[in-house]
Amino acid sequence: MTTMTLARAINTGLRKSLESDPKVILMGEDIGALGGVFRVTDGLQKDFGTHRVLDTPLAESAIVGTAVGLAYRGYRPVVEIQFDGFIYPAFDQIVSQVAKLHYRTRGAVKMPITIRVPFGGGIGSPEHHSESPEAYFTHTSGLRVVSVANPQDAYSVIQQAIVSDDPVLFFEPKRRYHDKGEVDDASALSSALPMGQARVLTQGADVTLVAYGPMVKTALDAAAAAADEQIGVEVIDLRSLAPIDYAPVVASVRKTGRLVVTHEAGQSGGLGAEIAASITERCFNYLEAAPVRVTGFDIPYPYSKVEMHHLPSLDRILDGVDRALGRPNSLSGLEG
Repeated sequence: MTTMTLARAINTGLRKSLESDPKVILMGEDIGALGGVFRVTDGLQKDFGTHRVLDTPLAESAIVGTAVGLAYRGYRPVVEIQFDGFIYPAFDQIVSQVAKLHYRTRGAVKMPITIRVPFGGGIGSPEHHSESPEAYFTHTSGLRVVSVANPQDAYSVIQQAIVSDDPVLFFEPKRRYHDKGEVDDASALSSALPMGQARVLTQGADVTLVAYGPMVKTALDAAAAAADEQIGVEVIDLRSLAPIDYAPVVASVRKTGRLVVTHEAGQSGGLGAEIAASITERCFNYLEAAPVRVTGFDIPYPYSKVEMHHLPSLDRILDGVDRALGRPNSLSGLEG
């Protein structure tokens, strides 16, 4: 086991992929000589050359379009979108081409493209640098969408995404880049938890708390705080957002009878709404209370000075737990 940051774990996973398959190519704005704005690809161009780690023009649609051509030729391109809010110029290529070509060619053409997206807020950035666009892509059939929350998953899932014959959007929680954890970088990739499976992180009998990406750490903090009040919170890290692995969530809710879902993205049309609806369908007779969503607000991402009021905090999640349990909460006397 090696202790490393989440950013270093992604770097190490990319290095392993470059070493194991000469068809893997990294592409993105400033990912080469600079090592990326977050230094996630630091040192890779030096070790693998400019023909394997390419600095591209500032043109996201051209970057993804080029990746489509490379995939047609048998390569496995890994594209970096420098910031979440910069992905929209490539939206048409991703949802109209990358997601559809395997289906359109009746399976003759695969699209083994990995699109790395640093996403989410909490780092004091300006406009279009702190957004959470994942729901746009989970709605698109033909795309796999994943988000990692710790260094071990960062290391293994980036490699699993690259070897997948399906296109994968790999959402990286940028405010967790410097979080450290143990990484097993010696075991075979085949021994890692599959990319599409959720993971139960804590056991609890009172409330199920579902999170992904940057919110997993906050969810774990909430579970620890709730334990001080003898409330058992079972935290589940989704890991895969499309498809969603509902089995562990269903099993947990059938045990606890209560569900809280949290994410940074706005509430309307977000992943929380889909999870709440799907779990209600599957667990209606087991639910003791309506599912609760603790999310960002339905506004453009705010200025950095007030972003912490927008992001779901420890207190807001604990308030959501209180709502699910029918305890006094911020909405007491206001609901109905």
